[in-house]
This record gives sequence, C-alpha cells and structure tokens, in this order.
Amino acid sequence: MRTPNRDRCGPALAALCVALVIILGVPPVGALDATYQVLPNATSYAARVDITGASDYLFADTDMLGENVPVSVTNVTLIAENGTPVDVNWTKPWNAPSSISFPKGNYTVAYVAPLSNNQIQESYFSPYNVSVNLPGEYDVRNPLLAGLSQGANVTRLPDNSTVVSWNQTTSFEIRFYDQAREDLLYLFAEFMVILATILLLPFFLTRKPPEE
Repeated sequence: MRTPNRDRCGPALAALCVALVIILGVPPVGALDATYQVLPNATSYAARVDITGASDYLFADTDMLGENVPVSVTNVTLIAENGTPVDVNWTKPWNAPSSISFPKGNYTVAYVAPLSNNQIQESYFSPYNVSVNLPGEYDVRNPLLAGLSQGANVTRLPDNSTVVSWNQTTSFEIRFYDQAREDLLYLFAEFMVILATILLLPFFLTRKPPEE
C-alpha cells in the first residue's frame, strides 16, 4: 500500500536532490514513519503510514513481476497532522487496486489489511522508519523459521511481545512464527536424529576393528 509513483520525484530527480543536499550542506528531511501491528491469530494487521505532499493513496501489493495486486482493506481512516479525520473519495475499479483521494497535504493513513502465511512486506518511494509489533505468541529469533530483510532490529519486550524495526528503509519483509511451529521443528530434528541413529547403528556394530 503506497502513494502512487506519479506523486513522487522520479529516480533522476531524486538523485539530483540528494546531490544538492550533499553539495550545499542542507540537512535532509527525516524519514517518515510506518507502523504495523499484527492482530491476534495473525489473520490481519493494523497499519499507520505517514504520507507527505500526497493527494491519493493506493491499496496494493506488488507481485513478482512488479504489477500492482489489489489488497482488501477495512477501517480506513485518513488523519490530518492535527489529529482530525479527513473525508476521502474512493475509487474502486473492477479487478484493480482501490485508492482514496483527498486534498494534497501531509497525513497518516490508518487501515486494517488481511495477513497470510505470517508474512508482511512493503515497499516505499521514499525512506521510512518502520516498526512491526508482534503479540507475545509470535517470534522471529529462530532463523530457520523466521525471515527478516536486511537492517532489521529485533527487540523482545518484558510482556513477551516483539518489535522489529528498520531505519530509513525503502522496503522491508518479515516472516514470523508461533510456538507450535517451533515445537514442530524440534520434533522433526529429534526424529531425524533417531532415524540417523537407527540407520548408522548396524554399520558401527558390524564394523570390524582394525587389525594390529
């Protein structure tokens, strides 16, 4: 989900802006914030995404070919900088991502989106400070089960919830797991150890000692 690319600087213009910032010594504008809260049962997540200088927002994911894929969202709210809700106009084309339009400005978009396979991934047209909050029953510390894009910082809180964050990133991906999946992994590992023992034991028992 993101602001359409037409409302952002193109790659060449963005590079020129960065060069001017370096040459002139002008401090860059801070990254925007995006927060994702995984809801109980991991069937959906609640998002709050800051946008700046925007007049519309597209609810879509990107597939492997870079095409926009529609995402069904609920509880959509556009919040102005002073904290008040803003009216929006919906565009819902058939078999294409829906979008909202509004007066150009700086806002926070809040919505709830479905979650599948315990995975969230997003990309942006400008740097974002991203945080993903996981309830206590989910974890990302086992690299055999979890997946985190580069630059992730993992914090385990006293209530067993987990916060995964990225600083000034243009994309992120997270895959998390529950205790049942971790138990299944350990059970499989124990089974493989027992199986290997059964298969190798006859070999060691029938092996002749070396002749002196």
